[in-house]
Order: sequence, then structure tokens, then C-alpha cells
Amino acid sequence: MNNKMIIAIHQPNFLPWPGYFYKIAKSDTFVLLDNVQYSKNSFINRNKIKTPQGELWLTVPVKSTGLSDLLIKNVQINNHVDWRKKHLRTLEMNYKRAKFFNQIYDAIEKVYYETDWNNLCMLNTSLLKMTLEELGLESQLIRASELSIEGKSTQLLINIVNKLEGQTYLSGAGGEKYQEEDLFRDAGITLRYYDFDPPVYPQLWGDFIPKLSIIDLLFNCGSESIEIFISNK
Repeated sequence: MNNKMIIAIHQPNFLPWPGYFYKIAKSDTFVLLDNVQYSKNSFINRNKIKTPQGELWLTVPVKSTGLSDLLIKNVQINNHVDWRKKHLRTLEMNYKRAKFFNQIYDAIEKVYYETDWNNLCMLNTSLLKMTLEELGLESQLIRASELSIEGKSTQLLINIVNKLEGQTYLSGAGGEKYQEEDLFRDAGITLRYYDFDPPVYPQLWGDFIPKLSIIDLLFNCGSESIEIFISNK
């Protein structure tokens, strides 16, 4: 077992906030938890950007049939709505004045049109990889569904860490509310928590708004983005 191996696990969210990538940066292997139940109207298919009027949700529409029973890996995108064109137009309208607009817009557009996306998890994974590239992070992403692991709640997390031969599980502070810490202890896994303070950085459109999608930071700060949030306490 690798004593230095740190594993972090999270659902494959859509263009997540900087705290998500802080978690990736602080782990050796990051597992996309796609073999658990999908949560409707969560950050898995939407996130917030900034406009002159304040926050705005950027949402990937999904097919609603049977959503309550679907695992994340099986959620299908509703392509009867031209969400790609709508998203890109919205980003252009609200970020074209940003310093790094062209670079980030082109990267997002490339992912959006590299294939006819039908699976939400596959789209999110591709966008995560694109974002890691823009941030200069060489992190390993693994989908939980590819590990052939069973279990629920805390035991599922433990099974994933053991499968990857990790010894430390990195969890957000919110995990203290629901994780069974004694199970990690019994499994010989070190449970480590981190707390992330949203960084303040230059934004368009007035007063600073925290906890927006990572693309707000990238549009405004480009290659400097990683230094802005990686030095978090």
C-alpha cells in the first residue's frame, strides 16, 4: 500500500466551482462518483456564472423520464433543446470583455462540439479534463463505474480507496455530517478534512460574487487562476 496516496471522491459536476479543483489538486487520484443516484437540479447538470444582473444558472437539460431511479452515469442529455448554442451565446454576452475570453471560450466551444453529446457524465468528464488543462493540473481522473466496486455511503468510499491502494481519503468539511469516521479507522484509512475559502479575484460586473463556476475565474484570470485558489489555507 502506498502511504502517500491521497484519494478524493466527488460526483462528476458540471463546470464546478474552484473548491472542486482545489480538492483535485490536493489529491493524487480523483474519483468521479458516477455510480450513485442522480440528484435532480443539482450541480451535476448546472452551475452559476456572473452577469450584469447577478448570478445566472447555466443548465444542461436532461431527459426527465425515470430520473429518480437513474445512476449519474446513465443520465441522458435532452438534445431537443439547443443548449450548446444557448450556453455559448450567454457566455459571449457576459464575458466578452474578460481578459482571457477568447482562450477559454474557444476551449469550451471545442468540447461542446467535439461530439454529439448524449451522456451527461461523459460531457462533464470532458469539461473537467479541459479545465484541468487550462489550469495546468496533471491530475488523474477515474470514473468509479470503471472500478467494478459495490457498496453504499461510507463503505463505498472505503472500497474505492482500498481498490486504488490509497491510505488517505481527502474529504470536504461537510463530510463530517454524514460519514461514519469509525469505518475509515477500522479500515486503516486516514480520514483528512479540508476547508476551502472561496478566493477573491477580479470579476466583471460590480461587487464580487463567490462560489461561481470555475469558468468565471478562468475568463478573468486565465493562467493565474491556479495560483489564486491553490494557496488556500
